[in-house]
Amino acid sequence: MTQEQIHAMAQKLRLEAVRMIYEGKDGHPGPALSIADIVATLYFDVMNIDPKNPQWEDRDRFILSKGHACPILYAALNERGYFEPKVEHFQLRQLHSMFQGHPSMHSTPGIDMTSGSLGNGIAVGAGMAAAAKVQGRDFTTYVICGDGELQEGVCWEGVNMAAGRKLDNLVVFVDRNGWQSYKSVEFTVGNNNIADRFRAFGWHTQEIDGHNIDAIRSAVTIAKSQKGVPACIVCDCIKGKGVSYMENNNSWHKGVPTDEQYAIAVKELGGAEA
Repeated sequence: MTQEQIHAMAQKLRLEAVRMIYEGKDGHPGPALSIADIVATLYFDVMNIDPKNPQWEDRDRFILSKGHACPILYAALNERGYFEPKVEHFQLRQLHSMFQGHPSMHSTPGIDMTSGSLGNGIAVGAGMAAAAKVQGRDFTTYVICGDGELQEGVCWEGVNMAAGRKLDNLVVFVDRNGWQSYKSVEFTVGNNNIADRFRAFGWHTQEIDGHNIDAIRSAVTIAKSQKGVPACIVCDCIKGKGVSYMENNNSWHKGVPTDEQYAIAVKELGGAEA
């Protein structure tokens, strides 16, 4: 896909994420919209996957550590062809639905790891990457985590292990949007110096605009060229990106648009006016 095509896909994923939250009357739009460009680039340009064979042993792995952002992942899996027939109404967070409030590898084709208990994604990703090394497999494990969840100690245990095991088949994206469910990350921890911390642990670390498709693609290429070190791509993102009243408005960490708000979101994301 070209840069323009991936950008258009990211907007479509945003629209679908907002729609499934609006229809399901529950969900986390802000955290989902911030990572749409990263998810679109991974699923439609970067990752070696086969939607017709979700359990293919040599596929690249993906872990959404910030599992509450799952509407954007469900939208990507749907557009990529993991569901037959294509899903029209997701029934997000409904009892017995395939699309729960956090990703479940036992419920949804294409989900490589159940997530939602924040902080576990990097450690689990490091385990997957280490297993690939032991088994002699040539897949890459990608993780998206939030800047808020990096307050969890288990994150840094995984970071330390990945560096020690020289896991150059592990790429972690950090959604540095500056917010968590309560207030800003800096209000909570005092310093959102994520890149400095990853570098201190010996990771190859880049800082990019998380909404620039070419920057994301280039960063992945550079990350995968590094030998003997895991890679971190710190992405400056806007929480709620793409919907004017949600952008940098932390009240949309979790929430459902009204009919009027939904119509505005549809228009701004390039959908047909409701």
